[in-house]
Amino acid sequence: MLADAGYQGLASLHSNSQTPAKKSKLHPLNAEQKDANRKLSKKRILIENIIRKLKIFRILSERYRNRRKRFGLRFNLIAAIYNLELKS
Repeated sequence: MLADAGYQGLASLHSNSQTPAKKSKLHPLNAEQKDANRKLSKKRILIENIIRKLKIFRILSERYRNRRKRFGLRFNLIAAIYNLELKS
């Protein structure tokens, strides 16, 4: 699971989570930590851009008020539309 710096306590709950290292006034980041943060953000930006494109359809950005059984079907259709857009 890739998360941003707001989810620092996630590592204790989920063993496969990756969060960037945070700096403080007393403990600045070294070069290795900065490089690891850059690599993590490069992976996360792809996912964040896909989520942004899916939110255009408003199924993720607002409260879903229809039948719960059809949420998965509708979300899969939206994902298929987005995948089709990527191919062309």
